[in-house]
Amino acid sequence: MLRPEVTEALFYMWRSTHEQKYREWGWEIFENIDRWCRTELAYTILVEANSDAPAQGDSMPSFFIAETLKYLYLLFSDDDHLSLNNWVFNTEGHPLLITPGLIKTE
Repeated sequence: MLRPEVTEALFYMWRSTHEQKYREWGWEIFENIDRWCRTELAYTILVEANSDAPAQGDSMPSFFIAETLKYLYLLFSDDDHLSLNNWVFNTEGHPLLITPGLIKTE
């Protein structure tokens, strides 16, 4: 449940289409993470998610904050905040500034 792939996809779909459903789905994901994965000290994985009372694990993967929460934040930010016209994200979700003229296109 803490994996970033879905929130990343929702972010790109929102920025591409501005269809409200992507933000609604992102908010639903956030609410469920908060409901099921939150502990007294942090957030944790779910050992078994197919249950009415999912069992929590005892670890929080680093990608949860580095990617999942970052993409949720960006999903609800203004388009000019890390504009996709100026920034590209690597596979770990780190923003890299696009430098015009750095690569020859001829």
